[in-house]
Amino acid sequence: MRRVLRELIFAFLAWLIPFAVSVCIIPLKEPQPLLFDSLMGVVLACSTVVLAVAYFKRLAGHYVANAVRIGVTWTVANWLIDGLMFSGGPMKMSLAQYASDIGLAYLAIPPITVGLGIAASMAAKKLSRE
Repeated sequence: MRRVLRELIFAFLAWLIPFAVSVCIIPLKEPQPLLFDSLMGVVLACSTVVLAVAYFKRLAGHYVANAVRIGVTWTVANWLIDGLMFSGGPMKMSLAQYASDIGLAYLAIPPITVGLGIAASMAAKKLSRE
């Protein structure tokens, strides 16, 4: 139960950090959309790395399997929470518009977490040989 709660908290943070930054830099969206999109990509990558490293600190093995699970969980959590945000109200978007503007960017999360999981697994194997 604690693992599930921890994973849900990390999934929420994986959504919250980029969302909070996007709110802060939203004035850039209209005059400089490419800059806004580039900054959001950097924020998504950096926050994913920081959260994954923090998540892995408590693990003692099975890094790749955990990395796959959290990568998929965080991606789906982003889509679900965004779905609540962008399906109605002032930020309403069509599904096609959401997918092309925001949703596809979250597909970067699993490769980042899996890459870190592979690196952690390789480092653990190297340390066990020494």
